Amino acid sequence: MAQRSADDDGGADSGAGRTVSRDADFLAHRGMVFTIAYDVLGTVADAEDVVQETYLRWRTVPDPVRNPRAYLARIATRQALNTVRSAARRREDYPGEWLPEPLRTGAGADGPATPETAALTAAEVSTAMLVVLQTLSGPERAGFILHDVFGFGYPEIAEALESGQPAVRQLVHRARERVERGTPKTQPDPAEHRAAVGRFLEATMTGSLQALLDVLAPEVVLRSDGGGKASAALKPVSGPEKVARLMLGLASKYAAGVLPEFVELNGLPAVAFREDGSVTTVFQLSLVNGQVQEIYAMRNPDKLGQLQGPPVG
Repeated sequence: MAQRSADDDGGADSGAGRTVSRDADFLAHRGMVFTIAYDVLGTVADAEDVVQETYLRWRTVPDPVRNPRAYLARIATRQALNTVRSAARRREDYPGEWLPEPLRTGAGADGPATPETAALTAAEVSTAMLVVLQTLSGPERAGFILHDVFGFGYPEIAEALESGQPAVRQLVHRARERVERGTPKTQPDPAEHRAAVGRFLEATMTGSLQALLDVLAPEVVLRSDGGGKASAALKPVSGPEKVARLMLGLASKYAAGVLPEFVELNGLPAVAFREDGSVTTVFQLSLVNGQVQEIYAMRNPDKLGQLQGPPVG
């Protein structure tokens, strides 16, 4: 049997060492890659596809890479924006309201990318922010996320977006203004948020109109996503009276056959309802001054896959 030369051994060792180093860099920043993709796209499956494609492209990048974090962010951003463009037609034809897919986070998260999602905070992936981000263009979403969430400078963002720095500055500024107008100024304490979710749930399940009105803000809006596969309001429902009566009507119709449970979604406590062991509805709340400002009701079964299986607590 022919023996390999010393040079052959060195080349093999060098290649193996490069692979290990590349994988270590990717794993160190995989959470960032996932979050960029999820914040831009709003769906877990598409974000996972971007993570996989980013990894494959990262493995082929020539050495040396001076700043792996920035390079990976650039790859992830461009892949996410490619997916935004390819998904535009599907979004146009979507029946009713489109809401971001709920993301299981925190202790007990058993969905994809568990190491990343367990460490995410509501400031990074809040449903309120994701809903507003979806009203922006793809580059605006990406620029805001890279700058305000991950702290990248304008030169790095300009390279990721293949644009000039002055244009990127304007883009990020415009995106930030719209996000700030559409989301709460501060993130609630998780314990306070859970207490508010509990009051909302109790008032709904006991049929107490006044108790429910007390927890709803004057400008409350309920948005629901059935994806054409489950019953849901096709347009937002606004105002405490309309929202309260809708919730109580749903409770009187379905409460006998469902079991509610607390879950952490997108960094904050939420409530999921099970029917015959399967999660069929999720309610996520956005609060302002302790009152419910936005209600996001997810009923599209295609966006509830992460929550199936036995309850986690």
